[in-house]
Amino acid sequence: MHPYRSHTCGALRPADAGKTVRLAGWVHRKRDHGGLLFVDLRDNEGLTQIVIAPSSKAFAAAERVRAESVISVDGKVVERAGDTVNPNLPTGGVEVQASGFEVLGAAEELPLPVFGEPDYPEDIRLKYRFLDLRRETLHKSILLRSQVIASLRRRMIDQGFVEFQTPILTASSPEGARDFLVPSRLHPGKFYALPQAPQQFKQLLMVAGFDKYFQIAPCFRDEDARADRSPGEFYQLDFEMSFVTQEDVFNAIEPVLAGVFEEFGQGKRVTKAGKFPRIPYAEAIAKYGSDKPDLRNPLVLRDVSAHFKGSGFKVFATMLEKAGNAVWAIPAPGGGSRAFCDKMNSWAQSEGQPGLGYIFWRDGEEGGAGPIAKNIGAERTSAIRDQLGLKVGDAAFFVAGDPSVFYRFAGLARNKVADELSLSDKDQFAFCWIVDFPMYEWSEEEKRIDFSHNPFSMPNFDHAKFLTLDPKDKETILAITAFQYDIVCNGVELSSGAIRNHKPEIMIKAFEIAGYGQEVVEGKFGGMLNAFRYGAPPHGGSAPGVDRIVMLLAGVENIREVIVFPFNQQAQDLMMNAPGEVTPKQLRELHIRVLEPKT
Repeated sequence: MHPYRSHTCGALRPADAGKTVRLAGWVHRKRDHGGLLFVDLRDNEGLTQIVIAPSSKAFAAAERVRAESVISVDGKVVERAGDTVNPNLPTGGVEVQASGFEVLGAAEELPLPVFGEPDYPEDIRLKYRFLDLRRETLHKSILLRSQVIASLRRRMIDQGFVEFQTPILTASSPEGARDFLVPSRLHPGKFYALPQAPQQFKQLLMVAGFDKYFQIAPCFRDEDARADRSPGEFYQLDFEMSFVTQEDVFNAIEPVLAGVFEEFGQGKRVTKAGKFPRIPYAEAIAKYGSDKPDLRNPLVLRDVSAHFKGSGFKVFATMLEKAGNAVWAIPAPGGGSRAFCDKMNSWAQSEGQPGLGYIFWRDGEEGGAGPIAKNIGAERTSAIRDQLGLKVGDAAFFVAGDPSVFYRFAGLARNKVADELSLSDKDQFAFCWIVDFPMYEWSEEEKRIDFSHNPFSMPNFDHAKFLTLDPKDKETILAITAFQYDIVCNGVELSSGAIRNHKPEIMIKAFEIAGYGQEVVEGKFGGMLNAFRYGAPPHGGSAPGVDRIVMLLAGVENIREVIVFPFNQQAQDLMMNAPGEVTPKQLRELHIRVLEPKT
């Protein structure tokens, strides 16, 4: 027999009854039932119940062993009696009567429990991540991550994509976040950077004549943590294609994403490949108050400014006298009570807003109730109700002012109303593309035009006319959109992508409009720009985030629950004590002197 095990802890079934077996694993739980000792033995494949009688030579050792010790057990497989079968366990029809017992790795007293998975402080969980990873839910999520990555890789290869690995040590480039810098020992005073993304390398692969590239790519950004963003490093399904339009890119990645979500989505409905809605950026902002809308939520924002112009509600009427201002409504089917409206108003105040205007309709007050209804009158109130398709028992909430300022709050309010009234259909993965992002935006702070998203995107504008644009023609420039797109699922942005700007003269002009001279472009992106001068094909791609895909499939709110060894919110690895100090010798070799921050 094998020195450690003949079977895994998830393998035994009633058909194995009568066999002598050897199992090895962790002591998941130990119970004493009237002299009989029961041990739930766990390994990566499952759990088996071990029964140890007082007469067994294994009893004394089993009595002393602590939870999470690693043990090996010899014994006979016995079919459980009808009333003791555990239908929730694949091995629940059998147990092993132990005759031999060996401690392979004793456990000390645990700093956090594995069995039962009670909530525990995150710093303890991250410090003892190797224990935390033994807990069933997290263990399953990490295994799910591996399966998802294998599925993504297989689906990309099946579509004819070829996997390449791009450099980890590269040059620093301004891509929106801070770089992680790596000092050079051989070149004093110079630094490598860890790649924020393989962006330039994958475009160079297209220039090199490789039509379809992909990579499960590690990316590094020195940015603050969020629930859906890990500080330090993350992984993405990075891909690029040559001789493609925007639609070609969509048609390539939709079957991959839809297929993975169908495979691992536990029966939830998934938007079918080829049917991901295409929503222009401006429409997404106007309808959903977000460029990453959750389409499980059926509510749509509406502009109801016409009903408040010149009305008796002076707060809104005065705002609308300023050009560009508007009043948007959030419909609330089923929210027609003062208690709900007051609850939403209090929520708005907790979000730093002065409040949230409302009208609600109830029996006996079909003309509308609430302060706004009284000020604008029954005719206007009824017109609002008709426009929003509401009825008695419903409500509407209002935000007003400059939409470029308030749209984010309107989007939050839309989601809050839907959650409070249980309007969203959560039993699905609802995908969409956000397209037609503006190429440029106006920086009020710096009083200049700047890129709004990705500077390497191809402008959706006649190329000959683009080259003759006057950088001072603010109105024309701010109306230009780009071949730029985001994949969104259930309100989570999975990736950004674009058809790339592969023409040197258009790239230089694009940066000129944003206030960057040709010498800046040549200095920062000279390698890629020079490559484009030797024949670059039209190309484009995207890079869905692996961590976020797994987070959605695992049904967790925090991305650290699907990363094997994550940093905490302060970008620290509490288990390995990183970042840490290094020796003076190491600093001398790297020609670095550490300056303490000024206090």
